[in-house]
Amino acid sequence: MDMDILEKIRGEIVVSSQAAPDEPLYKEDCMLAMMQSVVNGGAGALRVAGARDVRNAKKHFSIPVIGLTKPEKLPENWKSIVYITPSLKEIKELIEAGADIIAFDATLRDRKNSLDEMISEIHKTNKLAMADISTLEEGINAAKLGADIISTTLAGYTEESGDPTDGPDFELLKKLVSSVSKPVILEGRIWEPEEVKKAFELGAHCVVIGSAITRPQLITKRFCEGK
Repeated sequence: MDMDILEKIRGEIVVSSQAAPDEPLYKEDCMLAMMQSVVNGGAGALRVAGARDVRNAKKHFSIPVIGLTKPEKLPENWKSIVYITPSLKEIKELIEAGADIIAFDATLRDRKNSLDEMISEIHKTNKLAMADISTLEEGINAAKLGADIISTTLAGYTEESGDPTDGPDFELLKKLVSSVSKPVILEGRIWEPEEVKKAFELGAHCVVIGSAITRPQLITKRFCEGK
């Protein structure tokens, strides 16, 4: 695996630049402009969804790219199913598109392909495997199976992890940092610079921020609800 990528993202802000197909910013030129904007602002890496955006990110920028896939529309039972890069098919698409790191659901829920198979497929092509988990047990399991990075992405978004915390799940971050030897990423519900600072103080390898930077409809909603 290209472990240099791990050093490149250490201490960095990774920006999740994504939009659903039914959102205005999903258009290819809009998404590319969004990526360019966050890179101009200092993003140390990008987390993007789908082969199209992975290819564009690799073509236009020299920073690491984390690739994943999501369904065009989340089903009503999204908290109980695997939907982030759910099988070998999607992993192969992201590898072909050139992603440096492949992010995938690493929960203990039923899936088409085993986590062993998925991590092995990623490693075959010298890519890094990023396990998106929701609980400490899932993180420990993913690390044992050989995942290169453990991320709190799904904390509060699965039935197993309960309702979302008010803000980032710092408790899960602390437990993971003390329980696994792999780099741990904090992702999810980060809205303030102070939260980023706290994450690094607790031992986060890097921090992924999405909605607070790249989802204008959610940013606007927060202001409108607070007026």
